Amino acid sequence: MIGKYSLSDGKILIKLAREAIKSEYDKKKVDVPVDAKFKQARGVFVTLNSYPKKELRGCIGLPYPSMSVRDAVVHAAKSAAFDDSRFSVLKREELDKVVIEISILTQPEDTNSKNIKVGVDGLIGEYHGYSGLLLPQVATENSFDKIEFLECLCHKCGVQGDAWQNPNFDLKKFQCQIFSEKTPKGDVEER
Repeated sequence: MIGKYSLSDGKILIKLAREAIKSEYDKKKVDVPVDAKFKQARGVFVTLNSYPKKELRGCIGLPYPSMSVRDAVVHAAKSAAFDDSRFSVLKREELDKVVIEISILTQPEDTNSKNIKVGVDGLIGEYHGYSGLLLPQVATENSFDKIEFLECLCHKCGVQGDAWQNPNFDLKKFQCQIFSEKTPKGDVEER
């Protein structure tokens, strides 16, 4: 993976995500890391899971490298906490009860169903103006096989589960480097 980050870098980015969310409550500016490695443009997703149940609490990101990693982490963290329409806004008292996961994406590339590695590749699907994205860990966490992963992607796009078989279905894949807290504000691991 191009521009792989160290575990130390992952810890910095997780802390940045948590501080970005906290800054919204405190109405303060976020201090972003100035290291050149965090200025590289990459796709980024931030996922919030309740702790200890690990239930999804928010997940939003930018699939394409439209801003620096540090700015993308800040944007995605705030969006996951406050703008994910599937959930109510994250309350201040909930912040210490969620674990944060950051997925740093490679550039999405065109692919077909034969070239997908379940658990390694994330997917982006586009079909007749509808689109959806699934991170690679979704397949692993749900024990999906390739067909189930593709069907889930179609449902995420809002289309029929077999739409991926249509030649007009645009399929892209990407990989992620994933950093995750083990406990809220606790140790960080690379998954």
